[in-house]
Amino acid sequence: MNTTLLHIAGAAMLLAGAAPAGAQDAAALNLRSMAATCANCHGTAGKPVTNSAVPGLAGIPAVYMVEQMKAFKSGARAATVMHQLAKGYSDAQIDQLAAYFAAQPK
Repeated sequence: MNTTLLHIAGAAMLLAGAAPAGAQDAAALNLRSMAATCANCHGTAGKPVTNSAVPGLAGIPAVYMVEQMKAFKSGARAATVMHQLAKGYSDAQIDQLAAYFAAQPK
């Protein structure tokens, strides 16, 4: 299993409650805080506002989001601001965000 899938699986287990309660609460709060930084453009919990030109993130496959974020981060995918924002996240954080948004209902 590659590193990306391991990180996604680990984030999913955290969200599902596989970690001790205190650690889970802190990790979940940290993850929700990280995801909230996406809300300005992508909408609360990844649900965009009506008629938004920016895509929603809620419910998209985690592997797809990881691929896109890494493409923004490397410059392989053109963007207005995402290439700069993506550089601020570690690969592990990208995996966690991808798992978070994949678990959100559309």
